[in-house]
Amino acid sequence: MTHETVLTLRDVACGYGAQRVVANLNLRLNRGDIGCLLGPSGCGKTTTLRAIAGFEPVHQGSIELAGTVLSREGFTLAPEKRRVGMVFQDYALFPHLTVAENVGFGIRRHPERDAKVRELLDLVHLGSLASRYPHELSGGQQQRVALARALAPEPQLLLLDEPFSNLDGELRRRLSHEVRDILKARGTSAILVTHDQEEAFAVSDHVGVFKDGRLEQWDTPYNLYHEPLTPFVASFIGQGYFIRGELCAPETVRTELGPISGNRAYSWPTGSSVDVLLRPDDIVYAPDSALKARIIGKTFLGAATLYRLCLATGTELEAIFPSHTDCVPGEEVGIRVAADHLVCFHSQGSIAAHEAVPQSGVRRYSAG
Repeated sequence: MTHETVLTLRDVACGYGAQRVVANLNLRLNRGDIGCLLGPSGCGKTTTLRAIAGFEPVHQGSIELAGTVLSREGFTLAPEKRRVGMVFQDYALFPHLTVAENVGFGIRRHPERDAKVRELLDLVHLGSLASRYPHELSGGQQQRVALARALAPEPQLLLLDEPFSNLDGELRRRLSHEVRDILKARGTSAILVTHDQEEAFAVSDHVGVFKDGRLEQWDTPYNLYHEPLTPFVASFIGQGYFIRGELCAPETVRTELGPISGNRAYSWPTGSSVDVLLRPDDIVYAPDSALKARIIGKTFLGAATLYRLCLATGTELEAIFPSHTDCVPGEEVGIRVAADHLVCFHSQGSIAAHEAVPQSGVRRYSAG
């Protein structure tokens, strides 16, 4: 099955004035897919979104939408000519216009404007509020109006800049699922910017993790979590930590938790020092295990409990046990490693410096 590419960024560098914020950026988004730019504050994700929208020029490389060059060094197509829609963080609704008038603002000359507005308001479940003004709506309703207004001109690409940041947690979770459903129902390609990975995973087909102006990995949420390409992605996505180990076979590492094996082989020489990624769900409760850890903290999560553990060597770990396993701080418990994947990075310096470790030496086991 082939997928048509709608957005292409090739070797893009961009920033503000002469200051470069993003460098060597390459990514592709397929038509109908939702992508997300994810990372900590100041990493370059919003700068990238503004360059795609045409608000900032590119210093190097090119941005193409459906085969049309939008930006390259020395050329920036005006934002209003790009067929790119935008949903801003503060929604930017016109306070003196009704909901229907806001939605129809960008299609004032469309011969079927009223019918399109009704269709979009029904799509975002606001058909009964067409005559209200923005100040009469909740934050979630305003967000839906902003989304409908951006969809009205039928853009080839929709950009969403932290669209849920002004909403409380439960509403954010609910609306993120609703927005994905709406975009998929319309077949609209989109790029979302957020620093919230739960939000990114809920909405997106592909996520790009940024660090210091560079794209560390552009991949599916599943692959980012289970197959991170760099130590930064491994530590930024989900809860994870590294322990030191020694490669004793291509697919096995010897650690203070015992040997850990997985479905992935490494080409480093036997005896190489490696940092092994472990997730809390890789450590399981095993009362009969000879490997013991002392509980130094716990957080009840409902369906499960997150425990902080300390080994006899002083190494601290995190583990998720089923909620009916009710242990108390200070208690010693048996544990074992149940990692399905072996994710390692060649050690350089201390574990605390793992973000600087380069990606190398990884190869995938092939079945058969």
